[in-house]
Amino acid sequence: MSIQFTDNISTAAKRDILDLAQKIGSFQQGDIADEAFRKFRLTRGVYGQRQPGVQMIRIKLPHGRITADQLIRIADLSDKYATGNLHATTRQDIQLHFVKLADSPQLWADLEDANITLKEACGNTVRNVTGSARAGIDPLEPFDITPYAHTIFDYFLRNPICQDMGRKFKISVSSSEKDSAYGYMHDVGLIARIQDGKRGFKVMLGGGLGAQPFSAQTAFEFLEEDQVIPFIEGVIRVFDRYGERQKRHKARMKYLLNDIGLEELLQRIADETPALRVKSYEVDNNAGNSLFETPPAERLDAPAPSIIEGDDQFDRWLKTNVFEQKQAGWYSVQLRVLLGDMHSDTARALAQIVKQYAADDIRVTVNQGYLLRFVKPEDLPAIYQALNALGLAEPGFDTTADITTCPGTDTCNLAISSSYGITRALEQMMHDEFPDLVFNDDIKIKISGCMNGCGQHSVANIGYHGSSLKNGAYVLPALQVLLGGGFNGKGEGLIADKVIKIPAKRGPDSLRYLLRDFEANTFDGEYYSDYYARQGKNYFYQLLKPLADLKTLVNSDYIDWDHTEQYVTEVGIGECASVLIDLVATTLTEASEKLGWAREALSESRWSDALYHTYNVFITGARAALMSRDVPTNTQHGIVSDFDKTFVGTPDFHQAEGEFKALVFSINKQEPSEEFARRFIAQGEAFLQAVQAYREVQIEQEGLPELQALTQALDS
Repeated sequence: MSIQFTDNISTAAKRDILDLAQKIGSFQQGDIADEAFRKFRLTRGVYGQRQPGVQMIRIKLPHGRITADQLIRIADLSDKYATGNLHATTRQDIQLHFVKLADSPQLWADLEDANITLKEACGNTVRNVTGSARAGIDPLEPFDITPYAHTIFDYFLRNPICQDMGRKFKISVSSSEKDSAYGYMHDVGLIARIQDGKRGFKVMLGGGLGAQPFSAQTAFEFLEEDQVIPFIEGVIRVFDRYGERQKRHKARMKYLLNDIGLEELLQRIADETPALRVKSYEVDNNAGNSLFETPPAERLDAPAPSIIEGDDQFDRWLKTNVFEQKQAGWYSVQLRVLLGDMHSDTARALAQIVKQYAADDIRVTVNQGYLLRFVKPEDLPAIYQALNALGLAEPGFDTTADITTCPGTDTCNLAISSSYGITRALEQMMHDEFPDLVFNDDIKIKISGCMNGCGQHSVANIGYHGSSLKNGAYVLPALQVLLGGGFNGKGEGLIADKVIKIPAKRGPDSLRYLLRDFEANTFDGEYYSDYYARQGKNYFYQLLKPLADLKTLVNSDYIDWDHTEQYVTEVGIGECASVLIDLVATTLTEASEKLGWAREALSESRWSDALYHTYNVFITGARAALMSRDVPTNTQHGIVSDFDKTFVGTPDFHQAEGEFKALVFSINKQEPSEEFARRFIAQGEAFLQAVQAYREVQIEQEGLPELQALTQALDS
């Protein structure tokens, strides 16, 4: 597979892309197991779709920041390799769908030419670092979190400590106490603060969505700015070592925190201090700015925003989609984008509008829209007309009328029912019956196609996730209704309650009931989540109970939104089939690869990286040895303990009790240094050779192993 590179692409990115191309070739020739290839490609942003033979490509945009030219590049590549659609996600990424696997390396190379990466956009890695879209212009912010979000992204990209974790890891950075990046639902959530004249962050740990959502716990009310990255590194090291690895649904950071408690978690993080690559990390306030336009100065003599006489729509747009920045005399324009989908032609036209009227610093927002910055007030009528011609001037950005949704059964393997269809139906109903909801920024509605929560339904004031219901011999599409999440009147982030499950076609009726009830019974100025708490879960269950009555079903209830055929429950066609492989041999190959990475890091004087790669050689080698004895493995800490118990005193490894554990965990007992790295790598190499020799003897004595079936495990 020949890849065309330009001089703009870094050596590291070229190697990643060539590695992807090589692995694709091996996979297509049958030389690499499906599961191993799936694990590999996910960390390169290549994700299997519901439809066989095509991939979703997730483009990683740190805190959603993008230039006009980058937007054009993505649009052009969507035309060339995908469907001409750009899907903005709740993690401020952009996704392309229906891409051929063989096209993904060149697509990646063409993105890297524009300084855009796919690396670690999916898989068990540190995912995209999200941040408040208003960062740098937010009137409420104590300082601009943009360079901090970018630096966190950059520090952990390709970092050895997060390349093979038990599950994904998510970080957000919020500009102000409004927590607009939803830190309370992240593995690490940061909120900007100033204390005693110093910059820092409130730090929250262990939040997460999915089938069992958790609110994050507060680790620090204030942590000075230079300590944030070292602390996050410590968190990830602890998660990597102690996190669940077998029970995938229990493998998130939130469960580790729940199991051992905050005090113990913080102690283990502190224990990692000697091993950290850095003990203090000062963030450059210009970090990540090289591609973007420098913010203009304040315009204290700027005119008031112009108006368009007799244009009601412009007036509503001005009130709901435009705000004055903290830089006096400059305005920001927010774009409401239905379903988060934008056609490539629209994207290219939007890029030209940005070049003419705004700063070259577009932000993808967590509610799947876009934010344009530094617009002159006298240009607002012109930019409105240009956006309106593209269908991008719908009023009500981030209001009740602006629903957040995932793609659902349109493309996702895990989805149970249509997200797009119900979203269109709800937005149309509100447009027709509740037109003033474009001015309500309290009630947020979020929808997911399944319980996993890509649409973030668990942190919505009113949330829905796709499900199914059985009625006799028949199955119908359903919606689980969740209420009371999001932010209350005190600014506290809440997790929604599951209230009731209803047929999907009754979704508009459910929202109609809820909105009319709120209009009739709320106190003046009462937030929706406070209203929900006051009335109680049973009140809303009784309110919606008639919609759950299956005795009143009609034929159309058995057909999902956006469909004409009768509904059947199905998960999309898997990313790969079951295969037969020698699991021990595959694991030993993986250990050898990690040893190669350790040697490379050593040659480049990256002592901390060399040590962590070698640590993973020990872990992976020990796992292979245990698997050869049919000893189940789980956490890294458990693997080390089980190896000690299983092989202590055997002639194959000549180790006394506790000796292996002491060796492996010496990684966090001393500072990273050349001497330590060289010694540790030599010990890791000797250990791996011993495991390989042990395995060869075992095969000689017992014969070739019985190949084991390995089935896919989807990664959301």
